[in-house]
Amino acid sequence: MAEGGQQLDESKGDEPFDGSVEPGVWRYVRADKLSVIVDAESYFELVQQAMLNARRRIMLVGWDFDTRIHLTQGRRWYQRPFKRREYPSRLGSFLLWLSNNRSDLDINLLKWGLSVFQFALRGSMAMDVARMWRKDRITFKFDTRHPVGCTHHQKLGVFDEKLAVCGGIDLTVDRWDTRAHLEKDRRRKRPSGRSYRPWHDITMMMEGEVADALGDLARSRWKAAGAPELEDLRPPDHSLWPDSLAVDMTDVEVGISRTRAEYGGLSRIQEVQTLMLAQIASAKRYIYIENQYFTSRRIAEAIAKRLQEPDPPEIVIVHAKHAEGWLEQQAMDYARSDLARSLREIDHKNRFSLYVAWTGDTWIYIHAKLMIVDDRILRIGSANLNNRSMGLDSECDMFVDCDRLHNRGRGFEKTIRDLRCSLLAEHCGVEPEEVGRLLEETDSMCETISRLGQSNSRQLRPFEIPELNEIEQTLSETELLDPESPEEMFEPFAKRGLFRKGSILRRARDKFRRIKK
Repeated sequence: MAEGGQQLDESKGDEPFDGSVEPGVWRYVRADKLSVIVDAESYFELVQQAMLNARRRIMLVGWDFDTRIHLTQGRRWYQRPFKRREYPSRLGSFLLWLSNNRSDLDINLLKWGLSVFQFALRGSMAMDVARMWRKDRITFKFDTRHPVGCTHHQKLGVFDEKLAVCGGIDLTVDRWDTRAHLEKDRRRKRPSGRSYRPWHDITMMMEGEVADALGDLARSRWKAAGAPELEDLRPPDHSLWPDSLAVDMTDVEVGISRTRAEYGGLSRIQEVQTLMLAQIASAKRYIYIENQYFTSRRIAEAIAKRLQEPDPPEIVIVHAKHAEGWLEQQAMDYARSDLARSLREIDHKNRFSLYVAWTGDTWIYIHAKLMIVDDRILRIGSANLNNRSMGLDSECDMFVDCDRLHNRGRGFEKTIRDLRCSLLAEHCGVEPEEVGRLLEETDSMCETISRLGQSNSRQLRPFEIPELNEIEQTLSETELLDPESPEEMFEPFAKRGLFRKGSILRRARDKFRRIKK
């Protein structure tokens, strides 16, 4: 697409506009309004407001939905006297209420297909879906149209093709939390009543042309999943923006990047990886990342190349101490440890740091997928820093590049810097102004984090790299559970792995082993 935002060429094949406008970018489009939403307390309520404002169509596309969750979860416990709303808080009941009270509204939900087996453990959700299937204007579809071992991982919401959300938050259990991330919070409970650990996440809400583009993406995935094709919808002239949400950016150009495995006549797309490699290479001073995982071989190699430079940028990654669930831990934890150890060998200027967020004696699960480069690139989406998100699972990332012609001189750099300060303040238990002052003084995120120390209940603690036994080492190096493509799942171990022959990571690993001996 040209700098002015015009489409250069159309795709070939079944899906319209499938060709990237440049390596790593599907489309550049305008957003009349854009805001970053941090953590699910705000997100759940804002999505409910967006659905209330919609009149023609709601498209929700996600890895998971759980109709048992409450969108105003926090208010159920301490708001006294309890003020009954005209609409329900519980997601399943709310969707049915919408269908009963919005005669022209179509509601379409697309959920990863394998999670149909979760119904056995979710009791009333199966009943919710059965009630929805009796409604002509509610369609609940399971997406099973992808290669073996692949997941549908995008998290999109599109409302009347006018308002959209895209990021890392699913409308499901274990997601709701406040930015305070209290160690003990009785509101942070599953429908069963069982508590879960603190959870950090992030997404974006956008209005304007960008929603129409994400509507195209959502409808194309809907069609690929085997559902009837949805007609184009003309966005309304009026705004659907929630009244309670402050606007971070206006009239901003945003880019969209995707990952998709080849399947059923649809081509393979690796825009997410291509763009991320380019953005890492473009960093001049620093890169700040929040991500659930860190196991991607190609991303690690790109970071390693930067760390070899005479004056490399500072790179800070905030992530979870462990992956969620036993199987994910086998796939992700060991590979991350190996990569972290190799990068430590390469990091001759001490510019690379991994941190874990804590609240009291409990570590916080980082589910966010965010990258900030030099406060001039802001990237938020569904893609993790693992091999699956780079070439196997379906993903969608959004980004703002302040160097784009339309965005130059608009002051968006300050907005991005304020977000970075706000996130570091959230993790360190201080005010954003204090983080900003220390960043000005030290010109270093690591030094700022170090000066803030560990006197607060919320802290960023350096990740401690564990020693791996022989079995764990093998699981890590072969990428057995985190392949880079569907084909790799069936290739011999010798042809794949984190440490491929001649790679910078392999040389660093071998150096560490020689020193250790």
